[in-house]
Amino acid sequence: MREQAGLSWLAHPNPREGQTEMISSCLETLQKGGAHLASAPTGIGKTAAALAAALEFANSGPERKTVMFLTPRQSQHKIVVDTVRRINDISQHEKISLVDMIGQSSMCVEPFAGNRGASFSLLCANHRKNRQCKPWLTAAPEFEKRILSDPLHVGELVEMSKTHVENGQKTQTCPWKAARNAAKEAQVIVCDYNHLFIEGVRTASLKAMGLSLHDLVIIVDEAHNLPDRVRRGMQSRLTPTMVRNASSEVEEHLGNLQKMAAITESMNDSVELKRWSLEVCKEFRLVLNREFKSLVSELAGDKEMQIKAKDVLSWLEEAFDKVSAHVSQSRLTGDGLMFANPNKNIRLKLFKELLETNEVDVDEDGDNEPSAHLLAQQIDVLDRFGNGTALCLVFDGQGRDGRIVTHLLDAGLVAGPIFERVSGAILMSGTLNPPNMFADLLGITQEMRGQMILPSPFAKERRPIVVATDVTTLYRERGVENTEKIRNHISSVVQNTPGNVAVFVPSYDALEDIFDGTMYLPGTKKIIESKMWSKQDINATLVDLEEAQQKRKRIVLAGVFNGRLSEGVDYAGGILDCVICVGIQNAPPSVFQKAYANYIKDKFGQGNFWRYANSQPAINTILQAMGRPIRAMGDRALIVLLDRRNIERTYAICYPPDIRMNQVSDSEGSGRFAKRFFSKVHRLEI
Repeated sequence: MREQAGLSWLAHPNPREGQTEMISSCLETLQKGGAHLASAPTGIGKTAAALAAALEFANSGPERKTVMFLTPRQSQHKIVVDTVRRINDISQHEKISLVDMIGQSSMCVEPFAGNRGASFSLLCANHRKNRQCKPWLTAAPEFEKRILSDPLHVGELVEMSKTHVENGQKTQTCPWKAARNAAKEAQVIVCDYNHLFIEGVRTASLKAMGLSLHDLVIIVDEAHNLPDRVRRGMQSRLTPTMVRNASSEVEEHLGNLQKMAAITESMNDSVELKRWSLEVCKEFRLVLNREFKSLVSELAGDKEMQIKAKDVLSWLEEAFDKVSAHVSQSRLTGDGLMFANPNKNIRLKLFKELLETNEVDVDEDGDNEPSAHLLAQQIDVLDRFGNGTALCLVFDGQGRDGRIVTHLLDAGLVAGPIFERVSGAILMSGTLNPPNMFADLLGITQEMRGQMILPSPFAKERRPIVVATDVTTLYRERGVENTEKIRNHISSVVQNTPGNVAVFVPSYDALEDIFDGTMYLPGTKKIIESKMWSKQDINATLVDLEEAQQKRKRIVLAGVFNGRLSEGVDYAGGILDCVICVGIQNAPPSVFQKAYANYIKDKFGQGNFWRYANSQPAINTILQAMGRPIRAMGDRALIVLLDRRNIERTYAICYPPDIRMNQVSDSEGSGRFAKRFFSKVHRLEI
């Protein structure tokens, strides 16, 4: 059986149901240099199947290929590392080398590691430049060999870096540097989406690893998240305060350059360029102050309004022109003459580069990104996408003077060219449904795409779905009576469920409304998700659920769709008996949402726009939540949907075709359904 292509790289002695089909389909697409989209439910071992196909393809050609496994959450790295370890245990091939990486600040062993973003980057760069970072300066070739010899979880790698023995002595080295060096030789690299889909991170990472996009075979896990992640990665903000702070930072850097210029004349052009960028910042701030006052007056009673990218670019041009009018060109030589060039594209790119490379001292207790870098990001987005229809700029009155938030409407403009350049890709998720929608949104052409939808291997009688037809979270029907009915359904189901119950709702406001302190659930402990929860809070909650199961006690766990609890958490061991999904999480009306819907309508047609922009993303969040309790063949769980819209055609067509829904008309009915199910169906130890 294992003679079939790809099966020799499988982490299981015998393929599970669906794995053979997935490996074969993925390989067929990879061999064409395409991107395969697999909607594959939990339980078939899609991580193992995707790795088997990718490793077969990467090792079958004349050129070496590296498998890059991308995840949206750090918690999912462990699954990949453990899968590769199992492949190494049973495979006849040589051991697969793997490097598991997360963000540089999260791997740092220095005291300032708690900082984030550009703040950390500047602190790290300063310590390295001043030769203050001993771990960075400490070469550890033997440690890099150890990383490649046997797969390590990133946490193990970081801990080992502190005590590794190099040349007979215990040595602390930089784990991030060691991992990146080792990645040059690794067959599998595990990392976050940002390593590929954020341009600055991708350029730096691939260069350091000695890789190009063509060298990569990529696997995108939980790929239903990718369109939103790409678009959010391009989001930026602009305020007069940010420009004022950028001016201060540029002025600080200018002062440092002037001191250096006093020592060497070769710094003169750098000083003049930096002085020009400072003067542009000052003029741009004045222009912004004027324009923001005008925009605030236009808002009147509205909360927000859309503005044009070309208007913001024209404000920058005004600042350039005002500075050019009083620049003394006699001071300039060589490249310094560039900023007097009337070509607006040349001036814009130069200004952006000067902001990107601006260096300032950063307080080790601070965690804010330098404003000069944030302004550069804003200009980059405007420059790249401002001339098309895929950019939406929203002005609102938040903050001291108001702000402009820039939204990219089309993830495909960023992701599509990447999928075209890599050697092949596998995108997978339990809710990559329908695959063609995600291919459209990510710019994967018809010629490149392969796709499949695998049915769930779990018997449907072990995960029945019941819909309450007397409740909804539709805005016009909300009210005290509707909320009380929702509470009654939750209470009735909880009282008739023997174990832990998870409740997911559309927002934190809804969470507070339903679980407002008056809801009495006798014999249970309530754990309510907070916006401030960390990874440690999630881990502690899982321990609480396991202990409650062992002691035959019950916990009601309440969270939000797309929150920390409803996606990416493995509730293994049958620690959830029931999941209750309250409502449907449609995006609230906004200028951005209207612009996004119009863009989708124009690009993909009237017939697709509501599904692509609203109903399918909303149902996919429910499908993600529904998948939390069933993690193995012996598990069983009840799914309760508290919104009648789930059976209406607009939303019903968004569910997989093999899903069957039962209906109840009141809370007594949902309670009876739960009691009957749990009396007949029990968890199996397999």
